[in-house]
Amino acid sequence: MRDLGAVAPTSDVASTSTSAPAAPLQRPKIGDSRPSIGDSRPARAVDAAEAPAPAPARSGGGRSRNRGGGGGGGRAGGGAGAAAVVEGGAKQPPSPRAAKPAAKAPSGARGEGRKGGGERKGKAVGRYQICVHVRPEMTQIALLEGRTLVEHYISRASDDATQIDGNIYRGRVQNVLPGMEAAFIDIGTPKNAVLYHGDVRYDTDDVETGKGGAEPRIEQLLKPGQTILCQVTKNPIGAKGARLTQEVSLPGRFVVLVPNSTAYGISKRLDDAERKRLRRIVDAVRPDGHGLIVRTAAAGASAEELEQDIDRLVSKWDTIAADSLKGQGAALLYREPAIAVRVIREELNREYRAVVIDDLALYEEVRGYVGAVNPELADRVEYFDPEAEALPLFERFHVHEQLHKALDRKVFLPSGGSLVIDRTEALTVIDVNTGKNVGTTNLEETVYRNNLEAADEVARQLRLRDIGGIIVIDFIDMEIRENRDKVGSALRTALARDKTRTQVFDISELGLVEMTRKRVSEGLIESMSNTCEICEGRGIVFDDPDL
Repeated sequence: MRDLGAVAPTSDVASTSTSAPAAPLQRPKIGDSRPSIGDSRPARAVDAAEAPAPAPARSGGGRSRNRGGGGGGGRAGGGAGAAAVVEGGAKQPPSPRAAKPAAKAPSGARGEGRKGGGERKGKAVGRYQICVHVRPEMTQIALLEGRTLVEHYISRASDDATQIDGNIYRGRVQNVLPGMEAAFIDIGTPKNAVLYHGDVRYDTDDVETGKGGAEPRIEQLLKPGQTILCQVTKNPIGAKGARLTQEVSLPGRFVVLVPNSTAYGISKRLDDAERKRLRRIVDAVRPDGHGLIVRTAAAGASAEELEQDIDRLVSKWDTIAADSLKGQGAALLYREPAIAVRVIREELNREYRAVVIDDLALYEEVRGYVGAVNPELADRVEYFDPEAEALPLFERFHVHEQLHKALDRKVFLPSGGSLVIDRTEALTVIDVNTGKNVGTTNLEETVYRNNLEAADEVARQLRLRDIGGIIVIDFIDMEIRENRDKVGSALRTALARDKTRTQVFDISELGLVEMTRKRVSEGLIESMSNTCEICEGRGIVFDDPDL
């Protein structure tokens, strides 16, 4: 499953400078999105990249070419990062697929640069679509590029204790470990969270520095029993607790507020003229004592809209800061909106042709929110009546079958090649095979074309399965260095669509591509499965039970 990050975006920001910490404000009705980690969309709303959807897969066998060694070229690169559950209502649903008039924007509410989505034959057009399927035990959110499933999110009632990324807490220091340069913090969850030295914020006037002006040690900054304000940047995964930071950030629709900080930046995804316009506006409305990061969604926003967004965030922060002083024990001060709402809040723009929801209560909530912040897109929020439709929502848009394929170990490529994806405790290994792809010219060309297909599909699978941590890709060996460079470039280009932070390294002497992808929460397979009680996840059962 996927979630949003807790820190202000980095790759999406032109220039920033940070200092002291920050904390959150009172919550809006549906939410001000949080950029992702890595952008980091922790809080993160970054516009989806416009890239062609992968061709449909077809089956084939697998045969890999023997290793021939040789290093490759390539530059390290990176790419830039969710949803909620609402119970069904009892109102009479509107007729399914009924045309809904677009809500009119209130006078002076929208900037002149903001335009509505395009239409063709009376229907909205766009590269992307969101499908939200609400079930009694969970809510599933599917993001489609064309007809291809590219991201999937899950939200359960139990997520209140596990999917806490972005939440702000009053924490109590349990113990400090100088040898690990970390402290364990009680935030009221089953497992204590961890706060590393680099994420601690302090006033230099209150702490003595070491010899030569060295930074103070963590035991000088934190003491057992001390109460601190902190924000979750990474969900608890497995036996590990959540990761914290004392630099709090509050995402809004157009800006991210960084309380008690000097951070300042504007999204690099905006053109120079728009960035200059926004800089003039923000300089005039920037609150004293707080930092701001202007998001990509601010394109075309008016000065009034930006000021209202900032005022709402400042008010929310004032409420949280006041609540943090009303006690000494661990307490939740701010909770991020539910996952379905966050995905829509972060993703919806003119590139989306529709948001289809099969729960009436959630449909009305989302439509009301979109009508308030993006009235020109309100008609793209559609209700899917499960009783009136012949097929369930996920079957109607072919999400169900693609989701099942995403749980398989082997992925087939259009040409007949395949990927084999194996996950271990330390890293994920992806093996590329030619399979039934025999080519038409020569071996080098066949392998090169197969690897190009694999590079695009690997990037898609990492997003869809939400695979994080260290990843090693074993492409089929290519003798021509130029071909190796082109495959590495194709992989980086495909990964640029991913909002979660990635880093790709040069091809090693063994012909392997090593990369990392920010891990925020458990992956797709872990979120939809349980470890086998017999083999304990090893995938084998011994013949002799006495062994």
